[in-house]
Amino acid sequence: MGRKNRNRQRAQQDRDGKPEGKRNRDDAGWGAGYSEIIKENKLFEHYYTELKIVPEGEFEEFMETMREPLPATIRITGYKSHAKEILHTLKEKYFKEVQDLEVDGQKIEAPQPLSWYPDELAWHTNLSRKILRKSPLLEKFHQFLVSETESGNISRQEAVSMIPPLLLKIEPQHKILDMCAAPGSKTAQLIEMLHSDMDVPFPEGFVIANDVDNKRCYLLVHQAKRLNSPCIMVVNHDASSIPRLHIDQDGKKDVLFYDRILCDVPCSGDGTMRKNIDVWKKWTTSNSLHLHGLQIRIAVRGVEQLAVGGRMVYSTCSLNPIEDEAVIAALLEKSEGALELADASADLPGLKYMPGITSWKVMTKEGQWFSDWSEVPTSRHTQIRPTMFPPTDPEKLANMKLERCMRILPHHQNTGGFFVAVLVKKAPMPWNRRYPKLRNKEVNSSSEAAPAEELQTGGSPADVPPADGSSAEAPVEAVEGETPAEGNPSVPDTPDPSEVKKDNVCGPPPPKKMKLFGFKEDPFVFLTEDDPIFPPIQAFYNLSPDFPKMNVLTRTHEGKKRHLYMVSKELRNVLLNNSERMKVINTGVKVWSRNTDGEQFGCAFRLAQEGIYTLCPYIRARIINISVEDVKVLLTQENPFLSKLEDDAHNQAKKLEMGSIVLRYLPDPQDLDAPQCPIDLCGWRGKTSLRAFVPRNECLHYLRMVGVEVFRDKQGKRNDGSTETQEGSTEDAEGLSQEADLLEQEGEETEQNGSESNTNDTEPVLEGHCPAEFNFNLP
Repeated sequence: MGRKNRNRQRAQQDRDGKPEGKRNRDDAGWGAGYSEIIKENKLFEHYYTELKIVPEGEFEEFMETMREPLPATIRITGYKSHAKEILHTLKEKYFKEVQDLEVDGQKIEAPQPLSWYPDELAWHTNLSRKILRKSPLLEKFHQFLVSETESGNISRQEAVSMIPPLLLKIEPQHKILDMCAAPGSKTAQLIEMLHSDMDVPFPEGFVIANDVDNKRCYLLVHQAKRLNSPCIMVVNHDASSIPRLHIDQDGKKDVLFYDRILCDVPCSGDGTMRKNIDVWKKWTTSNSLHLHGLQIRIAVRGVEQLAVGGRMVYSTCSLNPIEDEAVIAALLEKSEGALELADASADLPGLKYMPGITSWKVMTKEGQWFSDWSEVPTSRHTQIRPTMFPPTDPEKLANMKLERCMRILPHHQNTGGFFVAVLVKKAPMPWNRRYPKLRNKEVNSSSEAAPAEELQTGGSPADVPPADGSSAEAPVEAVEGETPAEGNPSVPDTPDPSEVKKDNVCGPPPPKKMKLFGFKEDPFVFLTEDDPIFPPIQAFYNLSPDFPKMNVLTRTHEGKKRHLYMVSKELRNVLLNNSERMKVINTGVKVWSRNTDGEQFGCAFRLAQEGIYTLCPYIRARIINISVEDVKVLLTQENPFLSKLEDDAHNQAKKLEMGSIVLRYLPDPQDLDAPQCPIDLCGWRGKTSLRAFVPRNECLHYLRMVGVEVFRDKQGKRNDGSTETQEGSTEDAEGLSQEADLLEQEGEETEQNGSESNTNDTEPVLEGHCPAEFNFNLP
């Protein structure tokens, strides 16, 4: 078998004249070549014509829009105090430069804000991603987008993808679960909303972002890390059986319920045809039929873990009612009144959408239609299920109010296709309302044994009558609340008696042992308050007494601690009580890195720029106040002498010993030409010089804020004449360019190699410091 494969590969190389895997995207052999894909699918047109989801007379316009490239859309991160400065730079400089340009015969229109997105923080233009990357006229604008995206100040995100987080109505105290989070653009929005008040370093709420794909979890980590939040945790689980978590509350173990849940489920993706060209030739109705059951299981698992009074947004990038209204209808029917569809029509003024439909049919990939479950032959029962059809009872259908669902059609506002529904939980789910009957010796540990939603409502078995009129002692939920049956609507609520009466315990079978896949992660080890690592740090930076030492963690049990991270108090609670029941990929923000030579100056740990805004409220020493001119000097020169700083900063620096410092710019309300937001930079006080320790893209970001135009030479040439290579870099699912991937790789090298090295001036080396390969136009 191996020999055949090798011979086949050699024959392929002989035909192509190049090794397998080295093809150009423009070649016809690369997935038939994107340029060769014909944007036609008769089955797709027939299906949606018959379903009438597009208003009468608009179908041709709908199809024409689906064939056009998706316009570029960007979102400015709303939680950072720098958002207004970024918006000002975009409006006054870059948008004015690109408007009225003509590229490949296409006139570039002036970018416009999305009318329904708050505070003009999201913009769209008729520029496609391809034109944006390839046109020399747009090179500076493209570099701006790439570096600001990498530093977390801008997200290049599809417009309709921004809708679900807005409909969740996030507040800083909310506990949030993102069930299918990768690649992470919506997760980033959730984090921003938690940090709406930048003066609060640790909001009470947090985001737990989950994805079933281990590799995509790392893409999710990269997206979340750009925002430098201590309130995000990335976990790796199947969303349809994501474990129920426990927390300590007032000294007792309680079950964690989420105030907000984002349920953006896997779907057939026919709303993404404008950017995912392959969907045109691969689309068939069988995709939706296969995904319907999984979508229901994920949604059911979500509402089980939602707090009473909480909101869950269900969304897909599919226009198919089998994946949309059918799932919502099945969920509402199973909830027996515990859930209701919220009316979100007034939440996003300016957004054009179509209300949900109440009548639809099911079609096989061969084109056979069924209007009702009774019409489906027995041979099709494994492919087509009753929940795929609308409810037959007119009164029940009317009470569901499916018209409150929202379907966004591409031709209405030049976007992708999308579906979204907002669910509010009014009461515990019917299968979660009673305790299982336990043996006497287990009754005492009621906080562990009580079903999750019983703990939530504080009731007892007698307080909540059975939903189906059966005996109050009928077993409904497992002790731990984590059985596969609980998250699977196709499994009956009451288990088989032969399974539940074993050992005199009345309840579903015990949960299966959790399976973990992918890489084995380093442990998360919290430091104790009396850890010997703290006294020198406390003294060196004069940390305030309320500094939360208990929130500091490291990733090793043994040896020297290389990096220190911080999480919020609430995430610490989750981590400590669920280490055996969940697989954590990443959490916390890096606040200190070890610098061995720093021990001679009193502290072995230097500040990390990632965590500077988390730490700064607690640091009361080693702070140098700097001016706009000082910022320009520090970020455009490699190791400026102290004498190059203005007098005030120079005098402050001379009074400090060598070691890590905070460089702080405070805005002057009288100087409107200067940035009107505070800036904190990590730095190092050397013997005769001062250096800013800022990652490449943040360096570029701050320089633009103070009026310095930054650009890379054409073809990536450095000042020394060498050329950067971009081989092997790829564009991620959210549209990051090759440059962005290259910068990401260089940033990782900086983290790995730069934290413990030194220059001759006893300064840690920050590899790839931006002045080495960028040109600056100083005003």
